[in-house]
Amino acid sequence: MIFTDKVCWVTGASSGIGEAIVYQLATKGAKLVISARRLDELEKVKIKCAELGNKNVQVVAIDLSDQESISAAFRAVKNVHQRVDYLFNNGGLSQRGLVSDSESIEADRKIMEVNFFGTIALTKKVLTLMLNNGFGHFVVTSSIVGKFGFPLRSTYSASKHALHGYFESLAIENFNNNISVSMVLPGRIATSLSLGALNAEGKVHGEMDEGLAAGMDVNECAKQIVKGVALKKREILVGGKEIMMVHFRRFVPALFYKLAARIKPT
Repeated sequence: MIFTDKVCWVTGASSGIGEAIVYQLATKGAKLVISARRLDELEKVKIKCAELGNKNVQVVAIDLSDQESISAAFRAVKNVHQRVDYLFNNGGLSQRGLVSDSESIEADRKIMEVNFFGTIALTKKVLTLMLNNGFGHFVVTSSIVGKFGFPLRSTYSASKHALHGYFESLAIENFNNNISVSMVLPGRIATSLSLGALNAEGKVHGEMDEGLAAGMDVNECAKQIVKGVALKKREILVGGKEIMMVHFRRFVPALFYKLAARIKPT
């Protein structure tokens, strides 16, 4: 009953983990706002929600690399709902490229713009509503590489590290304001994330990682995330045995470095 009639805004909702989270929330009676760049795909998600018995879905386009798009999306949601109870910051770009493959930082800037600056720009706007309404919960999709570095993920990992620092600060600042933060750390989840990843030159990777293809079912992943959010967990680790790397990095770093050098990064 926690999500019943609560306004839940999910970015990155047209595919992958974001889409699966939408369906979980749809079955729990949430008032849904679904956002991504691709309106045609969002409309398909909306239809699926109706099939699950939830027709209370607002479709709002958003491009997290465009500040005006973020502002327009916020205005559209505010005009309809006047509140946001849960913001699932799920939109983002992945990466597949060695640091040594390019001297340009254009791809790095784009990843940071979407994963970090776009996410916090939307968060700042939504926070004003949450403070006015006396309740709010930010759910931020990071990654296990938000806890450590990993080959081919340098800037992606950096962008996720930045989110941890930012949202931990936000949570502490608002400890007495009834504002919660849950950081989601997925491992290998069976999504098409790697297809849209950027290489070192900023071009689309366009290949499916074997590791992702063999990863945890995305619907099971979403189920665990939503359960963790309902319990107000500060960190939600979800995935297979690869999530043990987070614990290795913290408690036995020497073992972590040996394993990280041997694991196939795709």
